[in-house]
Formats: sequence, C-alpha cells, structure tokens
Amino acid sequence: MMLLVVLTCLLAGCLAQDPHPCSSPPLLSGSLSVATQNEKLWTYGRYLYDALGQRVRIMELGAYENKSFTYDALLLYREKTMYEINEHDRTCKKKPLKADFHPMAIPKDASLLGQYVLGSSSGPGEGLLVNTWTGDLPDKTGKFMSTVTEFGCVPISTVYHTSQYGWVVTSFLNNVLGISDPGQLNPPDFCLDEEMRADEEQTDFLSLFLNNKL
Repeated sequence: MMLLVVLTCLLAGCLAQDPHPCSSPPLLSGSLSVATQNEKLWTYGRYLYDALGQRVRIMELGAYENKSFTYDALLLYREKTMYEINEHDRTCKKKPLKADFHPMAIPKDASLLGQYVLGSSSGPGEGLLVNTWTGDLPDKTGKFMSTVTEFGCVPISTVYHTSQYGWVVTSFLNNVLGISDPGQLNPPDFCLDEEMRADEEQTDFLSLFLNNKL
C-alpha cells in the first residue's frame, strides 16, 4: 500500500511540472505549408531536416500573386552553399549561403503562452498535448509564436511577423522521426560540376520561397 502511495505521489509530481523550452529531434522529415497574411504566398511541400549535419531540403509547390510555381532547395550550412535543383531538367544553380543554421528549438528565453490539447481529451488517442511559446526573433526584429508537442518537442506550427508580408504561418504535418533517404540531403550528381553563382544570398526562411517569385 505504501508503495502505491509513493508511486502516486511521484506521478502527480511529474504531471505537475511546468513545460520547459526544448529542442526538436535532430533528424526529421515530413510536410509543411507556408502562408502569408497578405495572401500573396501559399506553398505546400516536403522537408528534410538534419541538425547533425546542418542540412535542410525543401521541395514545394505553391502560388505567389496567383501564379503557380515549384521549387526545390538544398541548404548545406556547413559548406555555406545552397542548390536550387530542377530534377526534371537535371539542372541546378549553386549559390552562396551566409545565413547561420538555426536548429528547430524553443529558445531558453521564450515565454510559455499555454498548454492545451489538439483534438479531444475525452478518450485515449483522440488528442495531442502541445505547448505554445512566444519570444523575440533574432536581433529583436519581431516576435514569433511556436507550438510543439509536449512529448518529443515535434514542431506543429510557427508564426512570425514581417513588415513586408505581415504574419507568416508555417505548419508542419505528417512529421516522421528520421530520414528514409539520406541521399536526398546530398547534391545530385548533375550539380557537382556547377560553378558558384554570385547571386544574392538567401538570408532567411521566407526568402527561400520568395526569391524567385518576385
């Protein structure tokens, strides 16, 4: 009986702990969508995320100012290089990348907005426990709001504000721990002999989607 009381107290103590900032799994893949408040941009596609090797690939389709587009970008932060890939034509553009790699994580100085259940808490498996955080963007250029799962710190959505596009919403869907085909995080063979272009560097997440649509 005493053992049962102790276990019950320990469980209650664990459940009573406040959520704390966290880092997402280092290897993730899945789908994402991006939309801007001014309704100029909407995209949907697949992503591959490798925090260990600091590599990200985004393959998406969407519309900018009612014009459709497709886009495939491989970002190699350690090599300070990005590739814009056209698998259909087997061509690619190699560009300098001077942006720093930012792991998917809730910053330690973020503030908790709240914890809630997506779906329903009425029965097992009907809901997902998540935490929503807010804080300042790097260099205090604006505010962000991010939602992650309580268990695993898997990203659900991120919202941040820009002066040009208003609120930008990124939603993560069908997340999977790990990467089934790591080769997709290496440049295709038809890109290996490509010379570096002196184009303007991609400096933020949103520019990945807008740079070739303006």
